[in-house]
Amino acid sequence: MKILILEDESILAMSMREFLTDSGYEVDCYGDSDEAYNAIFEKSYDLLLLDVKVMGEKNGFEMLTAIRKESIDTPAIFITSLTDIEDLSRGYECGGCDYIRKPFDLTELKLRVEQAVKLYCFATSEENIILPYGYQYDVKRMQLFLDEEEIVLAKKETKILEVLIKQRGYVVGCDMFLEEVWDEWVDPTNIRMQVGSLRKKLKKDFIKTVRGMGYKIDL
Repeated sequence: MKILILEDESILAMSMREFLTDSGYEVDCYGDSDEAYNAIFEKSYDLLLLDVKVMGEKNGFEMLTAIRKESIDTPAIFITSLTDIEDLSRGYECGGCDYIRKPFDLTELKLRVEQAVKLYCFATSEENIILPYGYQYDVKRMQLFLDEEEIVLAKKETKILEVLIKQRGYVVGCDMFLEEVWDEWVDPTNIRMQVGSLRKKLKKDFIKTVRGMGYKIDL
């Protein structure tokens, strides 16, 4: 997997590159947005890590906006010290999928990189996603199968399952279900009931309960 880093703080860029390289990624670093922009068209990257305030004709926001207009949909995470809600909103509007606020721990960087790639693979998958206990999920048709037999799910159950699949390996709490499934406030009891309804249609322990935190599906 190949990552592009746009970061003009040389010490931070070096630390990020060394850490991600040690984690098994191939990494290119650029301190100038013009050089990074050209590299994106010359090479193939799986993820972009973009500082917002950098040298070059374009800042991080402007550069991502420009490559999105060229139909390049590589997932991008912004690295920034900006905290204003308008700045954060702008990052999502121009096509970013996440933020890492400076200063940050390199372990957090790795987790966010893994999550961004996982979500991108889910959104662009043309094949069934293989899950524990022999289940397969067809992303395009939004259908769950076991031994080639469809498990019929209600609309809310399907949305809950998709959130768990996207976040597999991580715990999903009520706040994320509210944001991703309901998009409005509902009583947490309602969420637990819907998760319980989904679990009854699946093998025991396919959806695990993490006491006091939420639910998860193993990798």
